[in-house]
Amino acid sequence: GMNRLQEYIVNEIQEVYRLQGVNINDKHIEVIVRQMLRWVKIREVGDTEFLLDEQVDRFRFTDENERVTADGGEPSHSDPLLLGITKASLSTDSFISAASFQETTRVLTEAAISGRVDHLRGLKENVIMGRLIPAGTGMEYYRNVTVERDDSADQAAQELELPDFPEIIGGDGVTPTTRAAVVGGGEEEEVEGDEE
Repeated sequence: GMNRLQEYIVNEIQEVYRLQGVNINDKHIEVIVRQMLRWVKIREVGDTEFLLDEQVDRFRFTDENERVTADGGEPSHSDPLLLGITKASLSTDSFISAASFQETTRVLTEAAISGRVDHLRGLKENVIMGRLIPAGTGMEYYRNVTVERDDSADQAAQELELPDFPEIIGGDGVTPTTRAAVVGGGEEEEVEGDEE
């Protein structure tokens, strides 16, 4: 099945790198292979909005089938597609991301002719546009968070008594033979260092 194919591709790619003495963690290759196997070809349309032999994203395919099944309709059936890395990269939903990879003129021309809109949902297209990436604190959930100043923290810091640290006097901190040491009430005393 699909998992066996993924394992086979990862092992074959790793074999090429191993012969050259290069060690690469499987997870990096698995990410690429997952993108190569992201698309399916519609075999039976069912009650979905897909067309026969249409190539659709696996996630869109699953969502549409769940919607149709929930409405009591007949789901569509598909066959998995294995795309090359160039074709897989150009088949992304974001035309900005695809245009930054290869065939820039063709990708942008097709996007303009078909009136496509890029909703900037991925990391790559947001970096290209110079915007915050939708990850970590750049996620929309965190963008509207306001931080309010609380005076209780300042008051607690002022009320806190810090211990008295005697001041170290003398010594340059570099010379290995002698160094200054603090004794009792802050008096300096010569201490012999290790001779090297």
